[in-house]
Amino acid sequence: MAEEFNTDSMLDMYLFENEQLLEQLQDMVLDQKDADCFDEDSINEIFRTMHTIKGSSGIMMFDNITAISHKLEDVFYYLREAHPDNVPHLELVEHVLDVQDFISGEMEKIKNGEQPDGDPQDMIADLDRFLAQIKGDGGDAKDTKTETKQKPVPANVHEEPKQFYIAPVASSASRFYRIYMTFFPETEMANIHAYKTVYALKEIAEDLLYSPEDLITDEGSADKIMANGFKILLQAQCDKAKLQEMIKVGYDVQKVDINECSADEFVQGFDFGRQEEWIDLESSVEDIEKRKQEKEEKPEKEAEAAKPAMAPGDFVIQSKEPGKQKKLAKDKPAREKPKAEKTAFISVSVDKMNQLMELIGELVISESVVLQNPDLRVPGLNLSNFNKAAAQLSKISTDLQNVIMSMRMVPLTNTFQKMNRIVFDVSRKLGKEIEFEMVGEHTEVDKNIIEHISDPLMHLVRNAVDHGIESNEERKASGKTEKGRVTLSAKTEAGKVWISVEDNGAGLDREKILSKARKKGLLDDNKPDSAYKDKEVYQFITLPGFSTNEQVTEYSGRGVGMDVVVKNIQEIGGSLEIESSPGLGSIMSLKIPLTLAIIDGIVMETGNASFVLETGMIQEFVRVKEDMMIHEPEGNEYIMIRGECYSVIRLGKWYGIAECAENVEDGVMLILEEGEKKVCLFVDKLVGEQEIVVKPIPSYIKKVKGLSGCTQLGDGSIALILDVPGLVD
Repeated sequence: MAEEFNTDSMLDMYLFENEQLLEQLQDMVLDQKDADCFDEDSINEIFRTMHTIKGSSGIMMFDNITAISHKLEDVFYYLREAHPDNVPHLELVEHVLDVQDFISGEMEKIKNGEQPDGDPQDMIADLDRFLAQIKGDGGDAKDTKTETKQKPVPANVHEEPKQFYIAPVASSASRFYRIYMTFFPETEMANIHAYKTVYALKEIAEDLLYSPEDLITDEGSADKIMANGFKILLQAQCDKAKLQEMIKVGYDVQKVDINECSADEFVQGFDFGRQEEWIDLESSVEDIEKRKQEKEEKPEKEAEAAKPAMAPGDFVIQSKEPGKQKKLAKDKPAREKPKAEKTAFISVSVDKMNQLMELIGELVISESVVLQNPDLRVPGLNLSNFNKAAAQLSKISTDLQNVIMSMRMVPLTNTFQKMNRIVFDVSRKLGKEIEFEMVGEHTEVDKNIIEHISDPLMHLVRNAVDHGIESNEERKASGKTEKGRVTLSAKTEAGKVWISVEDNGAGLDREKILSKARKKGLLDDNKPDSAYKDKEVYQFITLPGFSTNEQVTEYSGRGVGMDVVVKNIQEIGGSLEIESSPGLGSIMSLKIPLTLAIIDGIVMETGNASFVLETGMIQEFVRVKEDMMIHEPEGNEYIMIRGECYSVIRLGKWYGIAECAENVEDGVMLILEEGEKKVCLFVDKLVGEQEIVVKPIPSYIKKVKGLSGCTQLGDGSIALILDVPGLVD
């Protein structure tokens, strides 16, 4: 019963569902930011979203979130009912996004175990002014909901409910009340709202009874309340005014009748009689007449609902007021959304997913230990049955990995939508007109990858809007369209994900970058400027503290943005490539791995050490002769292969490993390619190919250039995973 009412699970569900709603809200708003107004479907959807967030926040007693949600709901209630023509669309978009930011910030506090103590009063005041603006002198439509005074935010403390509060004997000061509550038709989980009222009244109650009795475990209690109302019998030492203060009309409560009665009437229980026959002294004449009219119109509405549905082609958009047409958003792209198959979902903790992934990794390692056991290499053993079982085990293990990896893979959609928001905010503050385009946003990557690329993408997108796109006047003077364009795209290629930020702005200024680099002492005095390739020059902007802006602004000039990009991307084995054409724009491309968990790798040995390279990073294996080698006096080595010269990295010499092969004819050359750079990696021998479970290098070991992690091989030994960008650079 009551013990089944778990507030922790309710809080988890509250956070999960509202996070989804807020993401959908932001996507919807940004999708129509360039229209003249919100279309009817969006207005209804935003209204429902805020209503849901308001209701669930009220249940959890997060009153500041409830208050701001309620206020934005009021705005869209008016838009839905009155269809005004004088709505400043961009201002409304900003109001919705501000509310979304506020609620997201408060929910982040809740997730961190903090109290959601943000003050929404300034935002509520702004929304009040906005609503008054579009209403004019009071507006055309009357909001049926009563404004609620703001209550102080209580501590989010929940006490297990009791069906009845057993009271002491009444004193001479005791007073008796019959309370009858009704809720708005669209209210969800009315039983929980009713419980919240009971919870508040228990603080002052000497005796407290309510009907329905079981508000928590009875699934039908909400329907009973919506049909018959919620009835309370209260014995307390307080006056009616205090009760009215504690039980307010608003949010989801439509009407509250509080009637003082005698002790004898109190004992009679919940036989309140016909509620509509009560003499209502609290409501205005207009409200009483309105309820009477609604009662009279109810049979007509029921008859209207019984009419057969209109045939295709009969549907006509009609306004609720004569001569007033519903305004739809212009220039909204027509998109046919295919009907999605009904799918059941279940939310699982990320910790459980990570634990499952670790267990799969251990399974892969154990499989390698079994299959590579030296006891199986005894001559004369008949292993046909074992090999069949091993093959089946390997297939099941691979299928299991694929399933788990697919569960960890998430689309880039949410990350891309966040960038859409950044473009909107920055362009508005800078006074630039920007068209934002997303391509390939459904591309999936590992969840851990997503966490590493959010900040780099934010910096790249802000730079594209701030540095890349010129001002409206500059674009017009150069013969370009006044509206700039920023394209964020993603694609999968050869086991890697390419994420590009492209703009049609002015492009990078090579001479300006070289001048700044010379001031910082980054150029070789013996090397002329013309000897630097464009890509070499553009890489200077990724250095810490490097900025070509003369003045520091809110978004640039400190020289830390691109540094963050490179650092975060390199941590996950990725790289940044920069392309630019003067006057045409720039392209910033991130090359990142699909996953960080399990990879296909080539195991190799140098001396007594084992190393692993991701299979996709190796272009070719080559056996070479000594006469193909070129030795420089400084110690650098090169090799000519099919007329092309490659620099040589001896892995044993790189890491100071003893007893490794010296003669190139005794080992193997691996041709590695990273961007436009190619090198030959010399190792003693190749062991074979196997699935590698990526493990981080222990924190007590200093980070070593050229290494990205470690793994356990089938024989129990540890192999180091090589980082190609670190070797090539």
